[in-house]
Amino acid sequence: MNPTLANFMLARTPEHIKNPDRKTTLADMSATFTLNTGAKIPAVGLGTWQSDPGQVATAVEQALKSGYRHIDAAFVYGNENEVGDGIKKAISGGVCKREDIFVTSKLWCTYHRKPEACLDEGLKRLGLDYIDLYLMHWPVPMNPNGNHPMIPKLEDGSRDLDMKEWSHVKTYKEMEKLLKTGKTKAIGVSNYSVKFLEELLPHVEVTPAANQIENHPYCPQQDIVDFCKSKGILVEAYSPLGSTGSPLFQEEGVQEVAKKHNVGPGTILISYQVSKGNCALPKSVTPARIESNLQTVKLDSTDMESLEGIHKKKGITRFVYPEFGVNLGFPDKQ
Repeated sequence: MNPTLANFMLARTPEHIKNPDRKTTLADMSATFTLNTGAKIPAVGLGTWQSDPGQVATAVEQALKSGYRHIDAAFVYGNENEVGDGIKKAISGGVCKREDIFVTSKLWCTYHRKPEACLDEGLKRLGLDYIDLYLMHWPVPMNPNGNHPMIPKLEDGSRDLDMKEWSHVKTYKEMEKLLKTGKTKAIGVSNYSVKFLEELLPHVEVTPAANQIENHPYCPQQDIVDFCKSKGILVEAYSPLGSTGSPLFQEEGVQEVAKKHNVGPGTILISYQVSKGNCALPKSVTPARIESNLQTVKLDSTDMESLEGIHKKKGITRFVYPEFGVNLGFPDKQ
């Protein structure tokens, strides 16, 4: 490994992994990674996808009170008003300052031709002057003038795409311009396969700071993780606990590692991500679960081998794959 990449990898390694004799508990909630921009990003953040309306603001405020300093949001989630309310309450209550919180939002597919407009709407909903990271949610432009503002469809029910004269590369180049506005401090991508990253990187000036992908023992996507690491792109794991109804908590391999460390399976699944050098973005609106999700434990090589072996025995299971009608380049979807 070259010295530059080695230093980058060390910078994005949480303190408990640099010092393996140190056991990580809730006291280590300040563990961070370093983006290729030089900014610090907390290793564990609160996900807000699929959180029920009326519960999001309380969940965000509770998370910040519990020690979280990383909130992951998105325009399409439809709850940025509540996310903003939770942040505002925490700040006004003296829990933290705005500059202490790392906030992410995402560009939705119908806004690919006008990223700044989507960002402006998001900032208004969040009640913020800037966000810390702005991601392209999916590399799939959809018709901005279609029959639905979020999910436009053709008469046959398929997605109304905008890919004849537009592309995800053009979208990202428009996103690069946002950095000069001060409305976001970093830009990145989400749901990018190696194929799409290889299409993007030769044509842009700013390497994505992050690639947020589905990641858990059923879907480790090691090819993407390895590629991102080689390019200095941080991997963020959404659905690290699996999706709604996921059997991961009952998976024998997860249960065995959890029993060994005397913690719950959720702690193991989050620790799995952090141990790999990935940010973890677990979602919850339950106070006790929100707090416990912030805890991690040190996993040894045997633990990691056990967790990595699950998909080898059970096969790949991907829980999130919208019906865009586009080959996104993921090997398990070919």
